Amino acid sequence: MTSLSIPRELLVAFCCLQALATAALDLNHTHATNPQWTGHARFHLVQQTASIALLAVLEVFLILAGGPLQRQRFYLAATLAAIPLLGFCAAWIGRRIYGGTLSDPNGIPPLILKIRGSHLQIDLNTVIVPGGLLALAAVIALYSHSVVTP
Repeated sequence: MTSLSIPRELLVAFCCLQALATAALDLNHTHATNPQWTGHARFHLVQQTASIALLAVLEVFLILAGGPLQRQRFYLAATLAAIPLLGFCAAWIGRRIYGGTLSDPNGIPPLILKIRGSHLQIDLNTVIVPGGLLALAAVIALYSHSVVTP
C-alpha cells in the first residue's frame, strides 16, 4: 500500500457520492418529475444528472485503472469531478442574466435559521457546492503531498 492510496480512495468516494447525491436530489418529485416544471426543463435536468453519473464512471475508471500515467489520471479525474461544481457556480453567478433562482416554491425548500429574531434563508446548494470544492481541494492537496512508501 502507498500513501497515495488514501487520496485515491477518497477521490473515488467523492466521485461516487457526487453522482449518487445528484441523482437522489434531482430525480424525484421536486425536480425531474415535478409536474409544474416544463417538459423541456425536466429533460435537461435528467440530461445533466446522467452526464454527472457518466462522468463519475469515467473518473472512477481513471483513478482505479492500472498502468502508466496514474498521477496524470488522478488529476484529470479530479478536474472532471470539479466541472459540475464549477458549472453550478457559473449558473449561480449568472442567474440574474437568465432569471434563475436557487430554489423553487414547490421544490426543496431553503434552510431557515432564526438568528436574533430574524429569519435567514440558506439554499443548501450554496453550502454543499463550496463544501464539495473544499473537500476536493483537500483530496488533491493530500495527493500532491503524499509520497510513495515501500
